[in-house]
Amino acid sequence: MNQKKLDEELKKIWDETPILHSDNEKEASWKQFQSKTFSSKKQQSKPWRYYAAAAAVLIFILIGTGIYFNSSPLSNSTTLAENVIKNTTSVIKTVALPDSSSVELSPNSKIVYGNNFAINRKVEVSGEAYFKVKKDKKHPFQVVCNETTTTVLGTSFTVKGYTQEEVTVELYEGSVEMSVKNQDKKWILKPGEKFTYGNKTAVVTEFNRFTDFDNEKLSVVSTYIESNYGYKVTIPQEYYNQRITVRINKKEDLKTIVQLISEMYNLNFEVNEKLKQITFQ
Repeated sequence: MNQKKLDEELKKIWDETPILHSDNEKEASWKQFQSKTFSSKKQQSKPWRYYAAAAAVLIFILIGTGIYFNSSPLSNSTTLAENVIKNTTSVIKTVALPDSSSVELSPNSKIVYGNNFAINRKVEVSGEAYFKVKKDKKHPFQVVCNETTTTVLGTSFTVKGYTQEEVTVELYEGSVEMSVKNQDKKWILKPGEKFTYGNKTAVVTEFNRFTDFDNEKLSVVSTYIESNYGYKVTIPQEYYNQRITVRINKKEDLKTIVQLISEMYNLNFEVNEKLKQITFQ
């Protein structure tokens, strides 16, 4: 086909008003277009620019709609463009997900989730993250780490998977279902159970999800808060040797612990988020 004829064919297609056709009609039309436009004759020197223009339009459409194709475990089908959150600091980073679930992301860790998270609540983890999941029975929450998938409705748990060699999931509250790629078996965890997967083998064991203070000084609890939450705690001198017996969930909200101490000893408190300080008085 000469250059003039090719120009006429492309202009005709461009100006044509689209109408609905059956699949057979569409296929026949495409074959007819192929036979005319992409003939076996030697091409002239410039037709490539039309193909490049068509490809550019296709790329623009894909980027414009935010659609991408990803072969990672997160995308069993086409998903919307991803969000990547990394923790490059030396302290835990708290992340609020679009559904109001929260993630405590450990140093040297990252999570990835799609822009369609409201209807496809999947998160991919590399490293370590503690999840507190908002309940939503219509949209189960899934965490993908290496070859494992943790499925929950509403709970709190830790996922660790720094390398491809091993993944551990520790359940603090609620219930989760564990599955492994290419395996039919499912594991249902209860609070206090840990799922470990490595060397193609899965094991469920128990772990201690509580920290117990048995007739300990209140100052010991203050030190615990500083070590695990990063807040400097100040209590009145006369309360240093006060004794306390309490069991605390290792992933308990700091606010809950502070309020507990406040009520037990009838103390007021102030929290300075900027300085990371808690002052009882």
